[in-house]
Amino acid sequence: MAREIALDSIHLRPTPRPGHTEYSLEYHTEYIRRVTGLDPTDPRFLAAFYDSWDIDFLWSTNDGLHGAWGERGRATDMGHAEYASDGSDMRASASSPFKSVDEVLAFDAIAEYGLPDLAEQTRAYEAWWQATQASSPNQLVTGGYYKSIISGAIEAFGWDLLLEAAAQPARMERVLDTIFRFTHRHMEAWAGTSAEVIIQHDDFVWTAGPFIKPAFYRSVIIPRYAELWKPLHAAGKKVVFCSDGNFTMFAEDVVAAGADALCFEPCNPWDLMAERFGDSIALIGSAVDCRTMTFSTREEVDAAIEQTLRAARSCRGVIVAVGNHLPANVPDEMLDHYLGAYQAQWCGANRH
Repeated sequence: MAREIALDSIHLRPTPRPGHTEYSLEYHTEYIRRVTGLDPTDPRFLAAFYDSWDIDFLWSTNDGLHGAWGERGRATDMGHAEYASDGSDMRASASSPFKSVDEVLAFDAIAEYGLPDLAEQTRAYEAWWQATQASSPNQLVTGGYYKSIISGAIEAFGWDLLLEAAAQPARMERVLDTIFRFTHRHMEAWAGTSAEVIIQHDDFVWTAGPFIKPAFYRSVIIPRYAELWKPLHAAGKKVVFCSDGNFTMFAEDVVAAGADALCFEPCNPWDLMAERFGDSIALIGSAVDCRTMTFSTREEVDAAIEQTLRAARSCRGVIVAVGNHLPANVPDEMLDHYLGAYQAQWCGANRH
């Protein structure tokens, strides 16, 4: 049932309740142990928890056979902040292997990392997706690609050199085109798999909005999204576009390029997104912010949930989620309250 709710939400078909997903729940190991009564070594550990939390949709991407860029050529490791409760995921940043803007502007992603063979990549994606879907049979597992055009540039160059190089837009377009063509190979591969829904992830803006002139987005970046999605749509796949940050000013452009759903953080106003797109595409997100969950009161969380579901009633396809993850420092009692409040309101949130 849960998997069907997710698929129906993406396809804008009637559902008995809004769909549900969350991000980074797996960091809450002790909470999951308490809820499920299972040991983390039990293969059912996460799947049982997803079922208990009415999770319908599992956000997942795979960067493919050539995804470890640092093993194949130059790439910048910007490190990783402490996110897990024990700090095990913290990683110090490393200096960029690119020493000048000219080196960045001479970059070619395909020459640097090599394109995977299409048939081999398709088989690898199919095997990965089948195994991942089998591990959570009651949820919809997506296919997808993370290091798309701008995210790929961040991975290769790091932020500082990317921003410096972006000051020369004509030369930078050629560089981004090589990352686009590298990404396109992976979209072609996903098109040949059994995955029904594909996530195109690209963190192409900041929380404050665009960091390049808007005209560059509309002439260089977003038209390439449309090209990435042609093989997916030809194969009958649905495309979810996902980005951190505030891309409200580009949302109409991304939808016009062919996105079937938008996955976004609360810095994109939930009510505005629902009003603007709720009748034409699926929306994945909510008005609930993880900072509210971590630092504010139950009453504030309740208000954000009520705001989310009020707007969701006018939308054809909604999958609710705390739009910027549930980090390990969200208190267990707030997780319990959040889920209980959602479940209590779902019966009254039937949209059809």
